[in-house]
Amino acid sequence: MRNLFDNTAVAFALKSNAAIERAYYLFEMIKREPLVKMGTLVTKLALKTHMPVEGIIRTTIFDHFCGGVTEEDCMPVIENMYSKRVHAVLDYSAEGKEDEAQFDLAMEKTLANIRFGTQKESIPFAVFKPTGFGRFALYQRMTEGIPLSAHEAIQWKRVQERYDTVCKAAYEAGIPVLIDAEESWMQPAADDLIESMMQRYNREKVIVFGTLQLYRHDRLDYLKDLHSRANKQGFKIGMKLVRGAYMEKERARAAEVGYPDPICKDKAATDTLFNDTLRYMFAHLDDMAIFSGTHNEESTYLLMELMEGSALKKTDQRVWFGQLYGMSDHISYNLSKEGYNVAKYLPYGPVRDVMPYLIRRAEENTSVVGQTSRELELLKIERSRRKMGI
Repeated sequence: MRNLFDNTAVAFALKSNAAIERAYYLFEMIKREPLVKMGTLVTKLALKTHMPVEGIIRTTIFDHFCGGVTEEDCMPVIENMYSKRVHAVLDYSAEGKEDEAQFDLAMEKTLANIRFGTQKESIPFAVFKPTGFGRFALYQRMTEGIPLSAHEAIQWKRVQERYDTVCKAAYEAGIPVLIDAEESWMQPAADDLIESMMQRYNREKVIVFGTLQLYRHDRLDYLKDLHSRANKQGFKIGMKLVRGAYMEKERARAAEVGYPDPICKDKAATDTLFNDTLRYMFAHLDDMAIFSGTHNEESTYLLMELMEGSALKKTDQRVWFGQLYGMSDHISYNLSKEGYNVAKYLPYGPVRDVMPYLIRRAEENTSVVGQTSRELELLKIERSRRKMGI
């Protein structure tokens, strides 16, 4: 089992030779930090000044990491992935919005994706981002206990209503909803909302999933406290486990504001915490459901071994493996071939609106050198395999 993810023929079966070449050169560029920084600055400037660059973006980084501009655009990608039993999590990825109309649009997109899920077995989850439903500053004020103005109180009530509207629709449709995590200085307010949704809709089974960013050293303690409350109040817990996406920003703010760094001291500590949390959740699977959102092979093998050791069916709906579209196909497709539950986050939205997501994706791949190197290594192997006609 330990060499499962080396099978590039399975990993890249859906990719044409042209797609393999594009992916190879894209990751070659991404691994060069100065090039990513320069490209980010140029792209932001071009979009701000309305230069006609969206076509270039669409055919390069956008098409690699995104499913399309609309839900309909994504359907060929979804059907293609599902031919190999890899599911899709449609993720409306417009970021950085600040007005109520955009928050309502994000809610409507999420509701539409729940409806899609009732019609298509290939779409088993919906997803939304807390700041897709309300202003970042509002979450921060709630987290810090700062009294809201009358206008802000109305806005916060609308945030709560958006959460409840979506989670109720998910409950009625039987389609679980994944709620992402963001920066630590706004996350407690989101966690409180998510917990209230779990209390309401996770009575019989898990419909509402929160997210634990396990580069934060306090997250397993938070989960244990939540588990205690859940047992007393009679609800189940769903959690998507990830390592995290805002490390440099988190450390910079902690140093600037003067509070203890919330991030684990190094990658090894993060890996240990991720795996310990995975073990804890698996040991309490009667109370919980796991969406293991990782590109880390060791953590993936660990969950597979836990399942095998307990004779848990690979198709048990309480355990899902997840990766991002455009990354770690060697994990996703080899897992699905073995019969596990696998889903890819499939971002979509207008090119201009999705650019913050794409920029973060490029920056994260640059900072996680091992991830980019592994992608390149496997793409090289597959290129050679195809050239040799194997």
